[in-house]
Amino acid sequence: MSAQGLSKLHKTLLDVMEQSHSEPPSIKELQESIDELALYKERLFQDVVSLGKKLRLSQKKIDATIAEHQELNRLDEVMSQLVAQRDAQQSKN
Repeated sequence: MSAQGLSKLHKTLLDVMEQSHSEPPSIKELQESIDELALYKERLFQDVVSLGKKLRLSQKKIDATIAEHQELNRLDEVMSQLVAQRDAQQSKN
């Protein structure tokens, strides 16, 4: 994802978080955020794997790098929170 794309995604997430103080984001907004984060996470994952292969790291080392990658782990946390929030809203409707 480009720097501009990351900036837009960051703004979207901030908007969603700010709305939670006044009114909850819609299910559609939550799903859009989840989808964008999933796409970014997949690209980041592929970049890490590709770089590991270019550096001729073993698969075990690549797997360890992915498991310890702070940004990938943070994306998992945020996506889990958004999914839980979306599911809670869906169950209310």
